[in-house]
Amino acid sequence: MSSPARTRMTGIGRVLVIVYAIMALGATGRSFVQIVERFDEAPLAYTLSAVSAVVYIVATLALVFAGRPGWYVVAWVAIGFELVGVLVVGTLSLVAPELFAHDSVWSFFGRGYVFVPLVLPFLGLWWLAKHRPGARQAAPDTAAVAS
Repeated sequence: MSSPARTRMTGIGRVLVIVYAIMALGATGRSFVQIVERFDEAPLAYTLSAVSAVVYIVATLALVFAGRPGWYVVAWVAIGFELVGVLVVGTLSLVAPELFAHDSVWSFFGRGYVFVPLVLPFLGLWWLAKHRPGARQAAPDTAAVAS
């Protein structure tokens, strides 16, 4: 039962967790400072930074525990929400820049974070699709039923 959780922490899975954790720390720190010091200057952008911080925290935890019941679905929801957020906020920051007096984590598709916020959810969703819990156990059962 513990082996699925362990296999998730190797290779690209480990790298994804580390990058998500770094993004969680960066977005949390950024949003905290922005909200405490200058919230009245750009409330939408700073609130979006806080939302992105929460999403990165949840995604990090969900990826770490994706081998446990329920966490795999949480990872899909969090990373899917992240992808939609990056695409919507990134597009809005280009077509309606007046909405964003200051940048958020997802503004301009994560330009302030070297576009990592744009690439990361695609990698995360790809990895989740390739490492579905129970996929290895299902293959032998399917073969047994077919024969």
